[in-house]
Amino acid sequence: MKLQINGAEMEIPKTIKNITQLIDHLKLNSPVIIVEHNDVILPKEDLDDAMLTAGDKVEFVQFVGGG
Repeated sequence: MKLQINGAEMEIPKTIKNITQLIDHLKLNSPVIIVEHNDVILPKEDLDDAMLTAGDKVEFVQFVGGG
């Protein structure tokens, strides 16, 4: 299935059904991550319920500490 992820079209296995599975698939393991799904910012508790369909737009913002 094709998704728009952070502005780039990506082919994702059809077994990936929700945002949580997509995060695991992409190995995004930041403790703080903001997810926007089809122009809606999702609370962390809604990631399992956010179902994916072909053509969806997903944006991830991760915060990285440094100094």
